[in-house]
Amino acid sequence: MAPLGSLRAFRTPRASAHDVLQRCWQAGDAAVLLDPSAPDAVVTATCRRLRPAELVDVDTDGRAVRRTRFDDGEPVDDGIALVVATSGSTGEPKGVELTHTALASSVRAGLARLGARDGERWALALPTHHVAGVLVHLRAAALGTPAVTVDSTAELATVDAEHLALVPTQLTALIEAGVDVSRFRSILLGGAPASPGLLEAAARAGARVVTSYGMSETCGGCVYDGDPLDGVELDVDPRGRIRVRGDVLFSRYRRDPAATSAAFGPDGWFTTGDVGGFTTEGGSRRLVVAGRADDVAVSGGENVPLAAVTAVLAAHPRVDDVVVTSRPHPRWGEEVVAVVVGDVTLAELRERVRDRLPAAWAPRAVTVTGALPRDAMGKLAASEVADLAAAAIPRV
Repeated sequence: MAPLGSLRAFRTPRASAHDVLQRCWQAGDAAVLLDPSAPDAVVTATCRRLRPAELVDVDTDGRAVRRTRFDDGEPVDDGIALVVATSGSTGEPKGVELTHTALASSVRAGLARLGARDGERWALALPTHHVAGVLVHLRAAALGTPAVTVDSTAELATVDAEHLALVPTQLTALIEAGVDVSRFRSILLGGAPASPGLLEAAARAGARVVTSYGMSETCGGCVYDGDPLDGVELDVDPRGRIRVRGDVLFSRYRRDPAATSAAFGPDGWFTTGDVGGFTTEGGSRRLVVAGRADDVAVSGGENVPLAAVTAVLAAHPRVDDVVVTSRPHPRWGEEVVAVVVGDVTLAELRERVRDRLPAAWAPRAVTVTGALPRDAMGKLAASEVADLAAAAIPRV
């Protein structure tokens, strides 16, 4: 494709993000929205990798207050609207290039699935340097309304909106605070897996929760409650890897042709880093996500799928949050470790796993902590989880 415009990087408050994007797109350029709270060193490294033509700092009124131009900026291809800097939780961050067509397809299909109506409002409580936050702005605009921006989860208690997009930690906070979550027409829940306990609590509170699965490469959630959006195809390859095809897919990884080639098959399928399968309970075919493909520990020659163990422990009545990981062991190679928020002993955790899964999958150590290290989208910080696991002790 012939170059059309420049890539421009913005540090902007979430309330101004929609206007910033519209002005950028009207000029024929593409945007990358950066975390306004990120240290300068992180912003510099991201710009060095993605090569925007300039970095624009925007104030709360949406005005450009500083511009830093780069001599090594690289143009964008025709149709590219947004570059999303991924979190890099499983490797070096990438720049995911999304087209105007992909974003529009995601917005149109998502609103149709939720039954959203013209004039209804969306509350924005997610950061706009993630695609999920951008999509709230775009969904609101498609309904003819501005997004109602809040600066904290607590403000959602009184927000005037029919639809919310949240991560599990935010929904947990609302329910624990006694907020009337039943007044929203839909709560789109994504970013991280929701525990069965949270979904049960939400149902008891009358919340209409729709769980979503997706990633930056699919314009965020492209599967709602296990069912792909219109225009999205799902498949699971022989290794159990989830594959996606359709209009919502990204164009390429910016400045990384090797990663792009590895992600796409010759038939247009994008192979995700997740494993899963399909269930036909209730008479319909639905996707079940088991976890990351590389989320396996090898302990004493036994392959332990850590996501499966996490799911079992998350349903324990005295576990508020949990992640199961591994750490090196001089005899077994690796040992399974649980990092838990809650009042529970290692013996109880091991017993629960052994009752439901192979005994070798039971954790051998536990760290009890006040909160798991999650980012604004509810995703775990791998390095901090590793530190907690390294400090785990047998707690019988």
